[in-house]
Amino acid sequence: MGSPRANPAAPGNGAEEAAGLSDHERERLGRSEFAICVATFYEELAERLLNGAVEGFSAGGVSAASVHTFETPGAFELPLAAKWCAESDRFAGVACLVPCSFGVITCDTMEQALARSGGDKRDQGRNAAVAVMRMALIREDLAQ
Repeated sequence: MGSPRANPAAPGNGAEEAAGLSDHERERLGRSEFAICVATFYEELAERLLNGAVEGFSAGGVSAASVHTFETPGAFELPLAAKWCAESDRFAGVACLVPCSFGVITCDTMEQALARSGGDKRDQGRNAAVAVMRMALIREDLAQ
């Protein structure tokens, strides 16, 4: 699988607002490191989810250099990879991406899977990044 295309959110294009984060929250998140664990069994879908997640982190103020990707062969191995990332204490949060019928993308056809794996409001990669950033903010608030 190729590396994700880092597509930083350009100012004024609405990507920052799509993440629903304030400037203060983006500043806080920009100081953190995040992990993405992605199951790569369906390579094309995994790549689209990964690109969406990287774009979501960028919209949240997190640089591509602060997002670390860990690939697993399939959905079964994903929880263990996520556990290892979480237990490492290196990351503020871990986003898990899995294109399968019982995971992040639930669909009946390949067309539905492609539509839900990147590019619009149903972009599950971006949604995963936004969710993990929100959780990192809660964790940081509770630690104070």
